[in-house]
Amino acid sequence: MQVVYHLGAHSTDEERLIRTLAENRAQLAQAGVTVPAANRYRPVLRETLMALKGGSADADTQARILQACDADETLRRLVFSHEFFLCIPGRVVTEAGFYAMVPAKLGPLANLFPDAQTEFHMALINPATLLPALKARLPKMSYDEMMAGRDPRELRWAPVVRAMVEAAGGNRLVLWCNEDLPMLWPEVLRNLAGLPASTLLQGDDALLATIMSEEGLARLRSYLRSHPPQTVLQRRKIVSAFLDKFVLPEAVEVEIPLPGWTDDLVAEITAAYDADVAEIAAMDGVEFLLP
Repeated sequence: MQVVYHLGAHSTDEERLIRTLAENRAQLAQAGVTVPAANRYRPVLRETLMALKGGSADADTQARILQACDADETLRRLVFSHEFFLCIPGRVVTEAGFYAMVPAKLGPLANLFPDAQTEFHMALINPATLLPALKARLPKMSYDEMMAGRDPRELRWAPVVRAMVEAAGGNRLVLWCNEDLPMLWPEVLRNLAGLPASTLLQGDDALLATIMSEEGLARLRSYLRSHPPQTVLQRRKIVSAFLDKFVLPEAVEVEIPLPGWTDDLVAEITAAYDADVAEIAAMDGVEFLLP
């Protein structure tokens, strides 16, 4: 059995990925893929992780989780998704650093089904985008409290991912940039579900529908019907051309009302993020999805 954990990160796809897979639940079930309802499994996983304290689940415990997931004997692949697998939003930045507790979460998650093939999937996100989004989600925390004394330029993904690779213990680690998700959406969906690229799924334009005008999306759908792309790269080029013309600016622009932030600071954080992404994409132990 394969067990997949989609980890987020925070303020990336806003659970659209797992909702889209859930809309294909009947079709996925035919391929032995189970995408359980979140309200069924999340409480059970949380309680089990707390009880095990990092230890391996026994057969009875695993059976209890599978029962909560409504899994049957045809199960081949089980897909879980929750950004809180990483931490709560208020603990993204701590005195220990950026997502400092994340690597230690991978082992206990893998131990829920110790004999299964475990996979971890996650989107990276520019800290210059993440921090304003987190602040909006944490209205009762001041900016200084949220930052825990850390300089935003210190929040680097490369050290986090290096530690995740080590903690993953050879288990599959699939990453992508949230900024690239409109181009990668179909591939990310199929990677999560463990399905071939040729598999037909509903919702291949679910994300595009949130960032493109209705006219643009209708034209894109019509064009794809009349000019079916022959390769993934060809589809991405088509989508990119339509996004250039029909993207909704308000859907992709990020307001950054954080104290002390300037355009120069945002540019500096973004340059560091770009450098981290280039380093991570070349890391052993990482499958990095590129547009």
